[in-house]
Formats: sequence, C-alpha cells, structure tokens
Amino acid sequence: MGATDRFRRRSRKNAIVKAHVRRFRAWVLAAVGGLLLIGATGCGGSIYAITSSSASSKLETAEALGAERYAPYEFWYAKEHLHKAMEEASTADYGDAIKFASTAEEYADKAIVLAKQAHEGSGR
Repeated sequence: MGATDRFRRRSRKNAIVKAHVRRFRAWVLAAVGGLLLIGATGCGGSIYAITSSSASSKLETAEALGAERYAPYEFWYAKEHLHKAMEEASTADYGDAIKFASTAEEYADKAIVLAKQAHEGSGR
C-alpha cells in the first residue's frame, strides 16, 4: 500500500465525517428552530392567564373595598382594560392581551390604595 492509497482513504474518511457533521448540524438547527417556534407560540397564553388572573383578583379586592365609590376612575379603567384583555385573548392576540391585563392590574392596585386611604380618612 503506497502513500497515495493512504491519502485517498484518509481523504474519503474526512469527506464522510464532514458529511455526517453537516447532517448533524442541520438536524440540530432544525430541532432548535422547532423548539423556539413552539416556545414562542405557547408562552403567550400562559403569561396572559397569570396576568389576567392577578388583575381580576385585584379588581375583586378593589370592589370589596368600595373602589367603585372612592376611586371610580381607576376602578373602571382597570375593569375596562381587563375586559379588553379578554377580548384580545379570545382572538389569540396574546401580546396585546398581556398589555391590557397589566394595565388593568396596575390601575386595580391604584384603586385599592385610594379606597384604603378613603377608609382610613373616614375613621373605619
């Protein structure tokens, strides 16, 4: 066996290894891309559910404290934003739904604070 035969075998092995590496890279890139696509579409609903649940809970607390009377602007602003978040989520527009639910949560917090301050000021 001459030097040229060994060189040809080695070159052939290298070519086979390179082909396998290319296929493996393509497979890994396809798998990672698929996982990213699934992850990107699957998280919106979960994040929306958590945010809207929190906003809804805070709105109930605000209502129990009488925020409708003591902080009407904040209370109704939060309530309408939560309603709009539900509409957006029903059309699977989770990005906007999350924004509306976050705004609803923020204003429900403000309504709670104002209602508590009104109770403290009235001596309750």
